[in-house]
This record gives sequence, structure tokens and C-alpha cells, in this order.
Amino acid sequence: MTVLTIGVLALQGGFAEHITSLQRLRLHNTRILPLEVKTPTDLAQCDALIIPGGESTTIALLARLSGLLDPLREFVHAKPIWGTCAGAILLAREAVGTKKGGQEVLNGVDVKVQRNGWGSQMESFEADMTVEGMRHMEKPFKGVFIRAPVVLALLPPSPARRPVHIIARLSDKAAPCPASSPCGLSDEAKQGHFSLPTPPNEPEVIPSEDPRHIVALRQGSHLFTTFHPELTRDDRFHELFITECVMKSRQERM
Repeated sequence: MTVLTIGVLALQGGFAEHITSLQRLRLHNTRILPLEVKTPTDLAQCDALIIPGGESTTIALLARLSGLLDPLREFVHAKPIWGTCAGAILLAREAVGTKKGGQEVLNGVDVKVQRNGWGSQMESFEADMTVEGMRHMEKPFKGVFIRAPVVLALLPPSPARRPVHIIARLSDKAAPCPASSPCGLSDEAKQGHFSLPTPPNEPEVIPSEDPRHIVALRQGSHLFTTFHPELTRDDRFHELFITECVMKSRQERM
């Protein structure tokens, strides 16, 4: 039997819900050991890591104070990470609409994101989506969006990285803002940082559809979701992370 230690960064935010989801998973010939990660020693035990939702600036600050920020930046180059909501902001290459002083990021996925892209907590919503590669794809997954970030652009892949692969989008009907509408965007995003048209000869960089409707993607062994899968009892996203990111990455390293 394969034993996988899946860490959940437990500095702030919804880490307990991810632990519960991992504890519910039952995978053939695989045992999952969830681990709350609070120190570099904890992180060193992990085969993969989940960075939960919460407050991205606070998580980054606490990671620095606990000596975890540099180990996390090393981990992102070696093992799978899944960022959800605030965790997705940390996993991104660039973030805008940040608090004064900016936002520490891990530069694990080649995307530009905006914090609170759909607005405040009052603009929270739920939406059904079809997720490529998920078990029982024909059954929609319900995403919970709470002060969710949005993708502003897919960036050209960094050297030695695989391209970003989009696995879920919001439909126009489900999205809070119509396609191409600037609602919810920060001033920085409005001033030329939010790109809708596809540049000539670069179809893979910025999709022709509104990039804010991208809500889940993969790049290499990393998984990026702008919402909170852990706030439902549907554990298929956790299963997808283990089977498609963690186990396949482990096989490639062997």
C-alpha cells in the first residue's frame, strides 16, 4: 500500500476543513495521512501540500515569521501544491489589488490574479461547474466563492515549466459579472493589466474568453482553485489532487 503524507498549511484560514476532507478520502491501495503544517520540520515530512483559503497577506506574514516562507519556495519547485482561494493567490506568479506593502507569492503557477476579484463578502456566491479530469465529470461540482480572487491573465510559462491547463470555468450565467465587464476590478487591473483579447500568435497565453471565469487550472503537478472545495462534502477535488497531481508526480520522480 502507498502511504502519502498530505500537508495542510495550518497558520490561518480554513485548514481544518481540508484535513476533514482528506480524512474522508478512501482510495484504492493508498493511505492518506493528513498533517497540519506549522513548521519547516512539518513541511519536510510532506509528499504534497494544500494552502487553504483565509487571508493571503496574513498567511504570508505568518509563514515568514514561522520560518516557512523560504522552505515553501523550495517546496514549490519539488513537490505538488494545491492553493485554494487565498492559497491560490500565494501560489500565483503575480498578484494585484493587494494591501499596502504588496503580497508575498510563491511563483508556482504562471498566472496573474487579483484579490477579492468579485467584490466583498457580500458578493459571495455558489456556482455549479464541470471539471475536466474529475471522477463522474457528468455530475457538476458546486464551487463556494467567498471574497474569491480572479484570474486576470495566463502568463507565458516560466522556463522548464509545462503550460497552464484550464480544467474549469464559470459559465456566463453563473459569473457575477458579465464577460468583459470591469466590475470588481481594481484600478491597477483596469489600467491595462486586465487583458481580454487573444494576442496574435499567442493563443495559449490569454484566452479569448473573460479570464476571470477561469476558476480551476493545473500546471505541472500544481493545482489552483479560486474557490473553496473544502466547504462542501463533495471530496472529488481532493481526490483529483491526490490521483492526478500527487501520485502522478510521485511516479515521475521514481
